[in-house]
Amino acid sequence: MDLALGVLLGAGLAAIVVVAWRTMRAPREADLPASGMQSALHAATSTLPYLRRGLTPRSAELAVPHLRALTGAAAIALADTRAVLAIEGEGREQVRPGDLLSRLLARTPDHRVHIEPRLVSSDPSCPLRSAVLAPLVVQERRAGTLIAFYRSVGRPSQAELRVVQEAASLVSAQVELSVVAEQERRLAQAELRALRAQISPHFIYNALAAVAGEIHSRPEEARELLIDFAEFTRYLFRDGRSYVTLGEEIEHVERYLRLEQARFRDLHVTVDVPEEARGAVVPSMSIQPLVENAVRHGVEQRAGSGRVEITARVDGGDVVLAVTDDGAGIAPERVHAVLAGAGGGIGLSNVDARLRATFGERYALRIESALGEGTTAIMTVPNLRGEREAIQVAELA
Repeated sequence: MDLALGVLLGAGLAAIVVVAWRTMRAPREADLPASGMQSALHAATSTLPYLRRGLTPRSAELAVPHLRALTGAAAIALADTRAVLAIEGEGREQVRPGDLLSRLLARTPDHRVHIEPRLVSSDPSCPLRSAVLAPLVVQERRAGTLIAFYRSVGRPSQAELRVVQEAASLVSAQVELSVVAEQERRLAQAELRALRAQISPHFIYNALAAVAGEIHSRPEEARELLIDFAEFTRYLFRDGRSYVTLGEEIEHVERYLRLEQARFRDLHVTVDVPEEARGAVVPSMSIQPLVENAVRHGVEQRAGSGRVEITARVDGGDVVLAVTDDGAGIAPERVHAVLAGAGGGIGLSNVDARLRATFGERYALRIESALGEGTTAIMTVPNLRGEREAIQVAELA
């Protein structure tokens, strides 16, 4: 869906630049930029950062100057389904943001452009004499209106009309991308909650039993395990960020493994994650399922004896992390089913879906395995640096 909207936005951007440029070259009554294709492209692309945040009074206020430059209208306004959010150009005193303009907006069909050839204002000094109202259609529903005002009475030229229509399409595509991004953010949160619910209840019970078993014989170790368990559950069930640094995720996984080692004395763990990789951004709770799956299927099935290795390396612009166990392995023909969630793979399909949704298809989770040779889960993420800034980028992706 996001890819299709991106293609549509790109095609719309190209179309409006061409139409606006041709309109600029033709003699016309409205003021137009004189720098041709470059000015049209700059005006069109300048709206992108703002309307991707949604159609709000603030985003509309930031976008309308660029839309006016693009269309060459005397004034440009953006409205939602009820009121004008922002206006730029002449006549702002007569048509202020917040005015309902109910007469004009009510005449705009849901999916068709409306031309108002003669505007009658209560203020005789108002320079705005005609208008074109183009609906903003988002997910097949009208989300607002783009209004282009002109100084002269009558219908605009076909070129002027076309550039307003293309501008409205551009705005609609950007707003729809913001809607899709919000839907994906909510879906990611729902998937994270679902993943938390999948964390095996018997692990929690067994972890507490392991702590209880150490209280009398090794009280100091029991105390440390209890702290690990408290921090583990706090990280597991916290609300907030959907993305964390690799370093934070590794700390969480190490707590989990210490609790499992209290249960399985023959569980051997190796963690080799260099410092230069720890600032990379990963989806929250993305490594935990890979490690728990390795313990459950690679160690627990061998009566608690086995090895789990977590390694990471920087590979060009990416960070590649691998979780390896020395268990019974998976037949190659079953790997696809395991990634799809079959066969009890804890959270693997969830992690795979979140990686692809966040970073793209080439960052899908990979499983390498063979019967009798153990299993390796490989997670690759872009090496985004600057922890706070990178997490903010991932949250907006």
